[in-house]
Amino acid sequence: MKFETTPAFDRDIRRLEREWLAEFRAVVKERFAPACDAYVADPATPWPASLRVKSLRGADGVLEMTWSFASPDGRATFELVTIGGELRCRWRRVGDHDVFKEP
Repeated sequence: MKFETTPAFDRDIRRLEREWLAEFRAVVKERFAPACDAYVADPATPWPASLRVKSLRGADGVLEMTWSFASPDGRATFELVTIGGELRCRWRRVGDHDVFKEP
C-alpha cells in the first residue's frame, strides 16, 4: 500500500521529538505497513491488536492508531482512500491525544 500525508500531518511530524519520530517510523515499517498490505489482500484481516486501530468517533472514515504507550501516548490518525483504483493510507495527524481535537 502507498502512503500519503496531509499538510497537518506534515506539520505534526516536524514537531515530534527525535526519539518519538524514530519510534513512529519503526512501528510503521515493522507493524503498520505489513498490516496495511494484509488489509489490501483481504479486507477482513484484523489489524494487529498491539496497534489498537479503531474508528474515530465523530469523524467518519478516520481511524486512529496507538504507536506508543509511553507517557504521553503516541497517536496517529489516518484514512484509507482510493485514488485511481488504488487503495492508499492517508496520514492525517500524528502526536499525542491532541491529534483528536482536529483529526
